[in-house]
Amino acid sequence: QVQLVESGGGLVQAGGSLRLSCVASGRTFSSRAMGWFRQAPGKDREFVSAITWGDGNTLYTDSVKGRFTASRDKAKNTVYLQIDSLKPEDTAVYYCAADHSVAGLQSGPSYWGQGTQVTVSS
Repeated sequence: QVQLVESGGGLVQAGGSLRLSCVASGRTFSSRAMGWFRQAPGKDREFVSAITWGDGNTLYTDSVKGRFTASRDKAKNTVYLQIDSLKPEDTAVYYCAADHSVAGLQSGPSYWGQGTQVTVSS
C-alpha cells in the first residue's frame, strides 16, 4: 500500500500562485509514477500532470502547459505541483495519485490522496 497526503491548497486571486505538495509513504518503491488530477464542481475528475520518480520526466495536459510545473524531492518522498497564473477555471479539488507507470496513472491510478481544495477568485 501507498499512502498519499496532499497539502497546499487554498483561496487565491486570479493571477496568483500556489504550490501543492504530496508526501508518499508506505510501499513507495512500487510506484514509479506520481501525478495530479483535479475535479471541478459538476465535472469528471481529469488528469493534470505526471512525473516519474527516477528521471523526473514530466507530462501535462494541454490546458495547463506553461502554467503548471511538477517536481519531486526523492529524499523527502514528496512531489510538488507549482501552479502559476491561476485562473478561475482552475478551481477544483486537486488529488495526488500514484501508480507503477505513467500510462497506468493516466488510465486509473492505484493510489489516491484525499484531495486538497484550490479556489481561484476572479
